[in-house]
Amino acid sequence: MIVWLNGTFGVGKTSTAREVCELLPDSTFFDPELIGTGLRTMLPSKRLAEVGDYQDLPSWRRLVVDTAAALLAEVGGVLVTPMTLLRQDYRDEIFGGLASRRIPVQHILLHAEETILRERIEGRALVPDQPEGDASTRKWCLDHLEPYRGALSWLTADAHVIRTDRLTAGQAAELVADAVRDGAGACTMVQTPHPTAETVASGVLLFDEDDRVLLVDPTYKPDWEFPGGVVEPGEPPTRAGVREVAEELGMRLADPLRLLVVDWEPPNPPGYGGLRLLFDGGRLSESQAGELLLPADELRGWRFVTEDEAADLLPPHRWHRLRWALRARERGCPINLEQGLPVT
Repeated sequence: MIVWLNGTFGVGKTSTAREVCELLPDSTFFDPELIGTGLRTMLPSKRLAEVGDYQDLPSWRRLVVDTAAALLAEVGGVLVTPMTLLRQDYRDEIFGGLASRRIPVQHILLHAEETILRERIEGRALVPDQPEGDASTRKWCLDHLEPYRGALSWLTADAHVIRTDRLTAGQAAELVADAVRDGAGACTMVQTPHPTAETVASGVLLFDEDDRVLLVDPTYKPDWEFPGGVVEPGEPPTRAGVREVAEELGMRLADPLRLLVVDWEPPNPPGYGGLRLLFDGGRLSESQAGELLLPADELRGWRFVTEDEAADLLPPHRWHRLRWALRARERGCPINLEQGLPVT
């Protein structure tokens, strides 16, 4: 299990985490910042210059999951992880990756008022002979207060909140340990199996009366998606699409699905790629759309979007697949794609 202590800089995550390790049996301190430090020494400077924070590196997010899994296989028990995560899509990617490996997470937010945070940041202990480094660190911490304010709405909805305004690290740790024992902050995220080979997946495009397409927002990975999922062994792809729509949206499709595109997705480690099918599931009336029911552990939202709006929500390979699926729908003829482009 992982106890993820979130919160902005200056709230006391690291010191509290070390105290928590003294209170929880079989617990180990796991600091993902060390992975970022390692990547800074290994990656070319050109690549590092392209990102403002090591969290923006896909390799960092992937290695956090892989390292946590490896540590738990080595020592078992609980990993206490102090790490600021302010971007919800990064939270989705990391927690979703852990869920796919059957690693439960308890998400706990340490929170303090901004005036307290500023006092703590300004009062940080100085490093002898490193005045420039101290100033840079303080600026970094202060610069993250505004993004933290912006992230509070989703953080407080997702995590168990513990106020640390006037608490010592030991007092905060006692509250964290009690919360962990009570199961507070448990992420009820769907545990999608981690693929071990190429897969076949069926997606279903559903449209409103203005021909906008329905997209869903998964809790377990970044970016939006089409309703659908992996075809199970021995299952017809059309039946998989109907099943996934029923599971994800709570509705039964009466009309048969019509194939729009077949797309071959190449392996992109750690993914294995495979065949991706998109079907036309027909139009939903306003009343049907109003009756959609989302599984809270899998999807947090849905919306109808235009093709242009979808470009801002879907990753490029899915958006290209959607574009050609819409062309196929207009023409009334399926299109064969490889890597999102028609095979000619």
